[in-house]
Amino acid sequence: MKNIYLIFLTLFGTFVLNFANAQTPAAKISGTITDGTKPVDGATVILLTAKDSIVVKTGLANTDGSFTFQNLKDNTYIIKVTYVGYKNYKSGPLVISAQRSVTLPAIVLTASSKTLDEVGVTAQKSYIEQKIDRTVVNVNALISNNGANALEALEKTPGVLVDQDGNITYKGKTGVMILIDDKPTYLSAANLTTYLRSLQASSLDQIELMDNPPAKYDAAGNAGVINIKIKKNTLKGFNASVSASVGSGYYFGRNVQSINMNYRVDKVNLFANISQNYSRTFRRLEIDRSFYDANGNPIGVFKDFSYFRPERYNTNIKTGLDYYLSPNTTWGIVLTGTYSPDHDNSPVNSYIYDKAGTLDSLVNTNNVSHNIFKSGGVNLNYSHKFGNTGKMLTFDMDYIRDVSGSDQSFLNNTYLPDGTLTSSQTLVENTPSYINIYAAKSDLSIPLKNKGKFEAGVKSSYVSTDNAANYFDLVGNVLVPDYSSTNRFLYKENINAAYANYNQGFGRIAVQAGLRAENTNGNGNQLGNVLQKDSTFTRHYTNLFPTAYFSYKLDTAGHNVLVLSYGRRIGRPGYSDLNPFIFFIDKYSRFQGNPLLNPQFTDNYKVAYSYKSLFTLALVYNYTNGYQTETIQQNGDIFISTQGNIGTRKSTDLSVNSNVAPIKWWTMNLYAEVFRNSFSGMLYNTNLNSAGTTFSGNMNNQFVLGKGWSAELSGNYRTNVVNAQFHVVPTGQLNAGLQKKILKNKGTLRLSSNDIFHTFMSSGDIYYTNGSVSPFRNFLDTRTTTLGFTYSFGKTFNDHQKRETGSADTEQGRAH
Repeated sequence: MKNIYLIFLTLFGTFVLNFANAQTPAAKISGTITDGTKPVDGATVILLTAKDSIVVKTGLANTDGSFTFQNLKDNTYIIKVTYVGYKNYKSGPLVISAQRSVTLPAIVLTASSKTLDEVGVTAQKSYIEQKIDRTVVNVNALISNNGANALEALEKTPGVLVDQDGNITYKGKTGVMILIDDKPTYLSAANLTTYLRSLQASSLDQIELMDNPPAKYDAAGNAGVINIKIKKNTLKGFNASVSASVGSGYYFGRNVQSINMNYRVDKVNLFANISQNYSRTFRRLEIDRSFYDANGNPIGVFKDFSYFRPERYNTNIKTGLDYYLSPNTTWGIVLTGTYSPDHDNSPVNSYIYDKAGTLDSLVNTNNVSHNIFKSGGVNLNYSHKFGNTGKMLTFDMDYIRDVSGSDQSFLNNTYLPDGTLTSSQTLVENTPSYINIYAAKSDLSIPLKNKGKFEAGVKSSYVSTDNAANYFDLVGNVLVPDYSSTNRFLYKENINAAYANYNQGFGRIAVQAGLRAENTNGNGNQLGNVLQKDSTFTRHYTNLFPTAYFSYKLDTAGHNVLVLSYGRRIGRPGYSDLNPFIFFIDKYSRFQGNPLLNPQFTDNYKVAYSYKSLFTLALVYNYTNGYQTETIQQNGDIFISTQGNIGTRKSTDLSVNSNVAPIKWWTMNLYAEVFRNSFSGMLYNTNLNSAGTTFSGNMNNQFVLGKGWSAELSGNYRTNVVNAQFHVVPTGQLNAGLQKKILKNKGTLRLSSNDIFHTFMSSGDIYYTNGSVSPFRNFLDTRTTTLGFTYSFGKTFNDHQKRETGSADTEQGRAH
């Protein structure tokens, strides 16, 4: 098998290199825009002919201020740059001939003294941008993201919902794949939530939403891919920014601080980002449950009141070095680290009533937990540009180690209605977890004639996990092992993949087609103890994942565009979901993994219409086979939650997105969707048929008030959601923010308030196969007020050796 794999890699490399050498180089103009101290992100760059000032191309500067116009015909051009608050820039004549490429000296904009009436807002970067295969959200366009973490910024993204446990859905579907700078996180849902909470929103650049990702991306994530892009800076010289905020919710004292530094000199670029945050939040969960005997007759009612007050500390460090071996070759190393301890004291009061409604007993559970999550990673990367041809070869190799653990104690006291103590039990839990991740990949990008591109690549990853669940009963101050629940689970998984992707324009028609092949090999081993035997399972499967896009401009100007697309995705079980352990939540609630869980497969179909990127209407249909979701089963007086394959899910989604400017100082983004999910299959040997239609909407208003002042008003609303057994009631929130530029525009002061009326709640009903219904109500700590300050400083110099952004974005920015 190894020899075949080596032969394949050799043949693949020979083919793509020969193909690369056969292509014709194309001319281009590239440059960088600064204000003298820092990059200008989102400046409008216009390419005109020098003879008659006809607009050839337009674009927006990237986060690091860079821009590139490629595939240019022989001519003499002029570059024009505009940006709010700065004087317009116009270059001298630039002669392009004989496939000559031009790299401009750094363009330095100077501040404008014009009044608000003389300044337009067209150059500002929009909150939402539409592309052929994704929707791009510019995170820092929202003032309310000041002082927020990455998870909170994600919650405000159109079409994205985050529940009280941190589970993420996109367009009403679970199973979305979260990437950081095009790289999978390999984290469980709980650890991913912890990590995103530790990232400051101000360190993010964009959030890319892809309901039908191209073949370049891993096929995992049946609901699509959300790619979170971290800010990057490679301007020559030294520059830095510091940020701090303080906020208040249910408790006062939330704070976030970070520093982002970059130093570029000669062939070396050094960078570092350090961020810390602290938060203490509150959640109250109320749930009612009914108990039945073997004949289905009601025998009692259980009312549960849980209080969660987690206190979290998060520290993130990212540092690295880029070495520019030549103008076309770059080597890099990136080190990342995360340290996140937290603790929680979560009392639970459970009232048990008999079938007549009379209080029978009261159970008080004092749940004390101390948790920790540590992660360290190293990335080695290489990129090579083949002269000025636009061809790019990249290579990445990663090692990541995650260590997490939880120490919990459950003190369960049972009382009679008169307060008499009838029993007391103490359960102690220790659950360490270790994950080692090895991954390597290589990608080749080759520009073709007429704005075409060919991409191909290979990837291999290996993941090993070691999870233990140690349970003890405290008897007379002595810990006695509970072997009925104690266990250890080992899981190893290897995925090998290869892909090819091609896109090309033919006049008003553009096509893109790709194919990805993935081979998965998994092995699980549940170790036994004095009461339980060892058990193992293996999985081997290979699948093909095609993607296709078709775009047609309905008019010669390209204002009206129609896009059709198709893609196939896979949703592999999470590592923790395969773990057969039983985890205690309280005396009557458990979570148990499912080693028999199979992957799910989804076919995605989409048709979309857009007008000048100002208005987009999209219809999406998804069909999922082997649908995975949380299921809850009642076993006597114990409720057990687990992941299961319940059958099929059909989802239809109609969405509309619009960017409008009612007046020149007011811009508005409106997003609305209506989707219907239907489920059919078997749930604990019972037929399951459920369906529901949901409306969801987001709005964001930005106001330019003049003299450095700006404001924001945003909000979202969602009606009922149905997901198999779970029916969730409507919810929504309203947010506001105010911003002031200070210290010669180097500093920014922001005040923001989220969920002003405290209307964002997560409540609903759980339907069981025995016909009973459990209402639940979550009261969340979402009403917060934050004051934040950001300051940028340093010097930059002209840079003629800066790496081109775009095809190398993945390799230039690394984060776990």
